[in-house]
Amino acid sequence: MDATRTDEPTQRHRPAVDSSRPFGAHLRMSWWKPLVVIGVPPVVMLVLQVLLYQVVGAIEGSDDPMSPVMTPLKSLAVNISIGTSGVVAVLLLARIAKVPWRRLISSPRAVDTRRLTYYLVIAAVLVGAGIGVVALVAPDSPGWTTFGVSGTTIGLLAVTVLSTPLQSTGEELLWRSAVLPAAASWVRAVRPALAVGLVVSSLGFAVLHGSSDPWLFGYFTFIGLCTGLMAIISGGVEAPVAFHVANNVLFGVVSTVMADGEPYAIDRATDSGDASLLILAAVNVAMVVLVWSRERRTWPRTAG
Repeated sequence: MDATRTDEPTQRHRPAVDSSRPFGAHLRMSWWKPLVVIGVPPVVMLVLQVLLYQVVGAIEGSDDPMSPVMTPLKSLAVNISIGTSGVVAVLLLARIAKVPWRRLISSPRAVDTRRLTYYLVIAAVLVGAGIGVVALVAPDSPGWTTFGVSGTTIGLLAVTVLSTPLQSTGEELLWRSAVLPAAASWVRAVRPALAVGLVVSSLGFAVLHGSSDPWLFGYFTFIGLCTGLMAIISGGVEAPVAFHVANNVLFGVVSTVMADGEPYAIDRATDSGDASLLILAAVNVAMVVLVWSRERRTWPRTAG
């Protein structure tokens, strides 16, 4: 009995962050806490987006504020709602798991802005090459029509450049900083824990994108898997944030200028995806390989 009583405080006071484990499997918490992190931030995002869409609809005089057509204000509403949900996810997990929020950005090392800059340049080159190949091989697949510039185009470009990085960062904070390690905490063995975290965060990422098309759903799941691997390999979210920002900004810019001066629509219904997504999947794989190659050279120094 004495031994049991001695062990109980030790169990209760185990540190919430285990620095001996890789990023993504570094948290300890009660089984119910990951459910809160997985469920609450997406609801915050959806509610906030619907409310902002209604405000935008009133400002623009739209009869259908929930239409998939992206005006500058609707695009801004999407970016704000997603960015906010990412911040909510990190702060919520930090609070209920009693961990410093910085350890949800990187662990065990400190946040590294040089990594972020390096990977942003690399990602921009890879995504730009992917866009070029898609334009040559399957220009109709992304819904691009004709080059055109109008007031709407300028507005969308400004929103894309200024606020899409916040949206992309928000998604990575939600799924890779919060959901990945939270779900992984259900399992103690490192490799199975990382597998659980990757599966839950990747599928959640795909589900929240709301596509009924098998190609698109599979592609979003694959993006989640690849960015999750980037985070695990590099010990933080700088690489996945850089890749996500480069991907969304560059595709947003091209989609805007290739919409013949009109607002572009986001179509994720059935039959909206095709095999051209394999080209973009290859870009994701290339980024994972480059992250692995770069981090492999710094592992001894990072671990120290």
